Amino acid sequence: MINSRLIKRDIKNIAEVISSVLNVDVTIVDENLIRIAGTGKYSDKVGEKVSLYSVFKIALDTGESFIIENPRNDKICQMCKGKKDCKEFAEVCCPIKLDDKIYGVIGLIAFSKEQRDNIVRNKKELMDFLTKMADLISSKIKAENKSYELKIEAKRLETLLNNMDKAVVSTDMYGNIDKYNDKFKKIFDLKGSIEKENIFDIFSFIKIEDIKGIKKRYKSTSFVYKKEGYTFRGIYNINPIIIDREVKGYVFDFIDNYSAIKEFNEITGTDYNIKFNNIIGNSKLMEKVKKEAQIASKSSSTVLITGESGTGKELFARAIHNNSYRCEGPFIAINCAAIPDNLLESELFGYEEGAFTGAKKGGKLGKFELANKGTIFLDEIGDMSLHLQGKLLRVLQEREVEKIGGKTNISVDVRIIAATNRNLEKMVEKGEFREDLYYRLNVIPINIPPLRERKEDIYLLVENIIANYSKKLNKAVYGIDDRAMEKILSYSWPGNVRQLQNAIEYSINMANSNIIKYEDLPQKLKDDTKKIVISKEEEIIPLKDLERREIIKALEKFKEYKKDKEKAAYALGISRATLYRKIKEYKIH
Repeated sequence: MINSRLIKRDIKNIAEVISSVLNVDVTIVDENLIRIAGTGKYSDKVGEKVSLYSVFKIALDTGESFIIENPRNDKICQMCKGKKDCKEFAEVCCPIKLDDKIYGVIGLIAFSKEQRDNIVRNKKELMDFLTKMADLISSKIKAENKSYELKIEAKRLETLLNNMDKAVVSTDMYGNIDKYNDKFKKIFDLKGSIEKENIFDIFSFIKIEDIKGIKKRYKSTSFVYKKEGYTFRGIYNINPIIIDREVKGYVFDFIDNYSAIKEFNEITGTDYNIKFNNIIGNSKLMEKVKKEAQIASKSSSTVLITGESGTGKELFARAIHNNSYRCEGPFIAINCAAIPDNLLESELFGYEEGAFTGAKKGGKLGKFELANKGTIFLDEIGDMSLHLQGKLLRVLQEREVEKIGGKTNISVDVRIIAATNRNLEKMVEKGEFREDLYYRLNVIPINIPPLRERKEDIYLLVENIIANYSKKLNKAVYGIDDRAMEKILSYSWPGNVRQLQNAIEYSINMANSNIIKYEDLPQKLKDDTKKIVISKEEEIIPLKDLERREIIKALEKFKEYKKDKEKAAYALGISRATLYRKIKEYKIH
């Protein structure tokens, strides 16, 4: 479509040249039959629409050129409604074509016998000339279309850049800036146009020698940008622009620390979207713990989770985080017992470039910085040295971290959830744990009971673990037989849920049918025997009375379940048929 002012001006000039050379009036219409140029009698009719019955319409529809030597008498003119008022002596029409599309028509009109005779006498040369003029207009349209497409692409690129989460800037091979998005200027507090400025003059943390020879995306590097009291911390990448195996420029992208961690968690799935309803267990003890944890999730106070190994302390920590107002922020977990003391400090608090021999260029972010706006989970806090306990206490009090080799403190907004399987109160008494830190951490205490104290949860746990590991191991195991379940229920599970998972996974691997049998259980479970010690004063209860009482207890506990009898049977370690027989025998209603 011919709608550019520039192209219309060019077409007007071409019309005037044709008119001057051939001494005839010229008019040019577009694909919608709108007159876009005219000379002589047509100069004041630009913008008007030409009749649908005119030869212009036929030229548009057919793509053919026409010479009308006898207007009003020519068969083409018979349908024209303006035939009676026509003053023309002759007319020539030539379509303007581009890539098989008709963009308009050039028309030459003779209003005198002399002009007509000239057209008729030189019609071949005239048609060749007019075709060349149409091609000239076509080339103008093509150039304009290309220019328009480039403008669209430029605008699309600009919109794309400005809607990216990262700040982006591109440079030539010497670092001179040619393109950047709005976010780049915003996060670095840059004013006015920065085009043609050199990136090495803006950033002291990027050196020209650092990028020489880069042939692929350069690894992420942390940085600190300071400008007149303004500080910005983040990570940047360098992406070389390579054409014909030669570097022609670079694209730098920058992201703040908080966004980088959030993006990493989303990509890797390390945020583990655990909710309270994902934690298996409906015993009274577990329901109480879940309720306490849900209340804790609505607070910003520190939480201390205690419990034996394998009870699921990290699961509760993640559920608290995911149920809190910080759920959109990162959840960073670190095991204080798994890292040597001399490395734990740099892991927690980070270090500046050059802080010690072997320190990474750009320094390193600590876990507290990575957890900003989110939650940090300090597992096995009881294994932290007294020296680091002092630094942790300062973070809790001041809400600031001091990096190794750092000259200034960094403010952090982090919720701390700590966990331990040790008795911190006794450690405080022995001087092994700071009393002031203990009270700072133990604002909301949550204790997870061991599995042996909530055996009614074992049935649900076994059912869930079998379903998960059968799928994971691609085995068709759907249940467990009575004898195997009886053994599982009688075991003390010192390793708690983690040990139970291990035992069920082993049993699924060993199973040769679609149910786990006693023979499939780990040997340690099968070898386990309980030693029962009864005092002389203890009353002996008849077995029948004891059995009847336990059956009533099991039926009462599972009465709200759909498969109450099946679950009660499993809990009692007997088959469903045996349970029905016992109910009848003991006349239980």
